[in-house]
Amino acid sequence: MFTGIVAELGEVVGIEHFDDAARIIIRGSVPDAALGDSILVNGVCLTVTELMTGAFTADVMRETLDRSALGLIKPGAPVNLELSVRVSDRLGGHIVQGHVDATGTVLSREPSEHWDVVRVSLPGPISRYVVEKGSIAVDGISLTVSAIGAEPPGTDSWFEVSLIPETLKRTTLGIRAPGEVVNLEVDIIAKYVERLVQRLCRN
Repeated sequence: MFTGIVAELGEVVGIEHFDDAARIIIRGSVPDAALGDSILVNGVCLTVTELMTGAFTADVMRETLDRSALGLIKPGAPVNLELSVRVSDRLGGHIVQGHVDATGTVLSREPSEHWDVVRVSLPGPISRYVVEKGSIAVDGISLTVSAIGAEPPGTDSWFEVSLIPETLKRTTLGIRAPGEVVNLEVDIIAKYVERLVQRLCRN
C-alpha cells in the first residue's frame, strides 16, 4: 500500500521487451529498498527484482503493460517513485494500491502565478468513483479533484487538479503536456461503498 506522496523522480534507463512481459531498469536512490520490495512507479505497483548502485530492476507483465501507460514508456522518461508505506508512517495522501484502473490523457494545462491547473480525460467506466474535492491518483500522485465536467456531450468526462509548485517540481506532472497519457487510480473506498450498497439493495 502507498500514500501517493512521491519520494523522488527516477529515470528509465533501459527496457528489455519479451513476448509477454518487459524488464525495466530505473535509476533512483530508493533508500532502504530490498529485493522483493514493492515500489510505486508512475502509479503502478512493481516488485524489485534486482538492485544495483543507484538503480533497480522490475519485471512488468503484459497485463500491466496493456492496462497502464507503462506500455508506452521509453528510456530517458522520468518516473514518480514511492516505496510502500510502513504501518508507523504518516498517511500524507490517501490509500493508493498501485492497481491502475484506467489511463487518461492530459487535455490542457493552465499556468498561473502560484499553481497550474491540469485537465485530464476521465474514462466513463471509472467516472462514477470520482467526486469534486475527492482524491485520485494520477501517475501515483495523490491529488484532490478541483473540478469535474464533460465537453462536448457524449465524450468522456474530465477532471481538473490544481498543482502547487512543490508538486510541479517533485513529480512528472510538472512536465506532462497535452496529449500525454497518465495512469489513473480511483479511491478504493468508493469501490467498497458501491459494492456494499449493491449487496444491500439486493437483500
